[in-house]
Amino acid sequence: MTAAAQSLLQPCTGSANRDCKHGRSANGCEDCRVRLFSVCGALDSSELDELDRISQRKNYPAKTTLFEQGALAGSVFNVTEGIVRLYKSLPDGRRQIVGFALPGDFLGLALQDRYGVTAEAVTSVSVCRFTRSAFLAFVDGKPHLLRRLHEFAGHELSLAQEQMLLLGRRVAEEKVAAFLLNLQSRYGRIGAMSVTVPLPMSRQDIADYLGLTIETVSRTMTKLARDKALVIVPDGVRLLDKARIEQMAGA
Repeated sequence: MTAAAQSLLQPCTGSANRDCKHGRSANGCEDCRVRLFSVCGALDSSELDELDRISQRKNYPAKTTLFEQGALAGSVFNVTEGIVRLYKSLPDGRRQIVGFALPGDFLGLALQDRYGVTAEAVTSVSVCRFTRSAFLAFVDGKPHLLRRLHEFAGHELSLAQEQMLLLGRRVAEEKVAAFLLNLQSRYGRIGAMSVTVPLPMSRQDIADYLGLTIETVSRTMTKLARDKALVIVPDGVRLLDKARIEQMAGA
């Protein structure tokens, strides 16, 4: 895993005054390292100060829940460190992972009064949390922020469409290849592009996201490694032949 990715995925260890190794300082939101690739990037200094006043910093250990499917949507969350899995619980008790939130992603912005998914920390996670009412009041009258939110909504829609394609027509090898390329691209959006793609989520998580079994995911990863398309490294994979993986994903 690259140093940039590690910095974004690891939890903040700073004190209550926000002095920490991730770039947070006494200046609050203005010094936040995820600001430029989050919705907050549309705000000027005075607006960031206003946003900072209504935010609350929260840390969640791995495997803890930020919010549950069906619960009243009382808060919105801006992920600043770590990875969050988003999943729906099916009536028969199974789960379908519908996405992974990375630093800079906002959660809980849907129009419904209740959360449509459960959000659970994959790694230790840090967020800025806002009450829904305070955040909506803050957004009101800021068309530049609304445009930024629409841009993010469009990005989320494209991810949802990609998920539908992954679950539909593609075979296992195509699904895994597309997943790795998509995740690498998303890391690139937050300044952590590398041939090494961190995979802090479990093989079971990947299987539940791709609609495969854990055995199929593991077997496919092993085959890609045997074919020298990638090498499996601690906490991720290194893409050795990206052109070949792109060909697999687009088949």
